[in-house]
Amino acid sequence: MTKLLRYKPLFALLISLTFWSACNAQNKSLYTTDILNKLKSSYSAQPKLIRTQSTSKYNNITCAIQDRKGIIWFGTDSDGVYTFDGSFFTQYTTKEGLICNSIRSLLEDKDGNIWFGTRDGICKTDGKTISSVPISFFIRPTSTSNTYYNQWATKNTVWSMMQDKTGKIWFGIGDGVYCYEGGTFTRFLADGKVINKDSLHLRLVAALLEDKDGIIWFASGMPPGYEGLCRFDGKAIKAYKPKKEGWFRNVLESKNGNLLLATRHFGVWSYDGKSFTDYSQPKELYKASLNAILEDKAGNLWIASNYGIAQDDTLGGLWYSSSSASNPAAITFTKIFNKEVYFLFEDKDHSIWFGSRNMELYKYDRKKIIKYSE
Repeated sequence: MTKLLRYKPLFALLISLTFWSACNAQNKSLYTTDILNKLKSSYSAQPKLIRTQSTSKYNNITCAIQDRKGIIWFGTDSDGVYTFDGSFFTQYTTKEGLICNSIRSLLEDKDGNIWFGTRDGICKTDGKTISSVPISFFIRPTSTSNTYYNQWATKNTVWSMMQDKTGKIWFGIGDGVYCYEGGTFTRFLADGKVINKDSLHLRLVAALLEDKDGIIWFASGMPPGYEGLCRFDGKAIKAYKPKKEGWFRNVLESKNGNLLLATRHFGVWSYDGKSFTDYSQPKELYKASLNAILEDKAGNLWIASNYGIAQDDTLGGLWYSSSSASNPAAITFTKIFNKEVYFLFEDKDHSIWFGSRNMELYKYDRKKIIKYSE
């Protein structure tokens, strides 16, 4: 009897460890139980994306990322952030710590923190809480004109974010570009070592890209941006405005090393380092309606368009390109969606997510389109 009592605690510990190992093996891929349960939401998880903050039909999903654990994060015009774990959507708003429910950009950094670029500044989460990351008033530029700023495009709106190869995080904000390194913000153009012969301001940078050679590209957005495509080689910054185009919606690096550009007025362009040329695009695309482009992992180009309610929604939509098996040089486009499309995102399973007016969210799994909103 004495021996039995002596070994009972050890036996119980072994049973507990075995049970824990089995559960851990079952759940090690469930990021929701690992991290997101620490980040508490005021809203119950739902199988569909359900709005709680807004009712306007003009609101949209604005951006998306998939983190290293497979969770997809969606930013919205007015309803904060949603996460999707493959089964359920969970919503996070100002109740959880966001400084604003209007999200313009998302980023996962190298440490696994998620950054939120909002209409009123920067927030981030380490998986436990959401907190504001303020930029010091003392490094902000003095603005003498408020002509183009409004409630949807403020001086504080964070339109784009990117982390470069060195770990520095870049922010394209309404009043300029800022860098974050070692817990400190600096204003990029306040660095006296940056050669800026074009006297650029880099207000409202819609997209940021570091290419394979380490060149930083800034896609200048709507006014007060409108400075074209800007290039920083580590020493000097230079602007390109072919055909006087100053407004670029996004920039990406193609598999062939060229840049692909979504312009405001001329459709899709390609840049090979020497010249800008028209790129393959649907013949029926109204070029001024181009919203976003995406090159998927297979090298196909996706084009999102909004023709506008006043014109005819059926002229907008979503196309993807494919090469002919008999003639790989011949590019054709297939239209799969016939309404306004505002953002594009490819997940790790190669499905394409996109959104339309009224906070509609869809996924195309290469076979069918599935609606994920209410």
